[in-house]
Amino acid sequence: QVQLVESGGGLVQAGGSLRLSCAASGRTFSNYVMGWFRQAPGKERELLAAMRWSGGITSYADSVKGRFTISRDNAKNTVYLQMNSLKPEDTAVYYCAAASRWPPRLADFGVWGQGTQVTVSS
Repeated sequence: QVQLVESGGGLVQAGGSLRLSCAASGRTFSNYVMGWFRQAPGKERELLAAMRWSGGITSYADSVKGRFTISRDNAKNTVYLQMNSLKPEDTAVYYCAAASRWPPRLADFGVWGQGTQVTVSS
């Protein structure tokens, strides 16, 4: 059974950093696209960053470009989201997800993790 498990969320002050992890299991993800999303209360789920596992091609939303970095560790089957210069408006539940096409659309992501809360205090 395919499973994604996020970790690394927490409370951080504005300007600080966090690194989220997404451990993937149940299959080989080398042919997949991995994405990081967030959803704040009352807002739609937003795709922040995506990576084509094979080749490492990445894309970012304008809202996080230059501050967030998506990366992977093939040996650990894990995808990361390094978040720097965090702002209070980055507060949300963060999810990782897997898709099977590039470039991905929201509807292409069929496997989701449970989410991890990130809270940025001012």
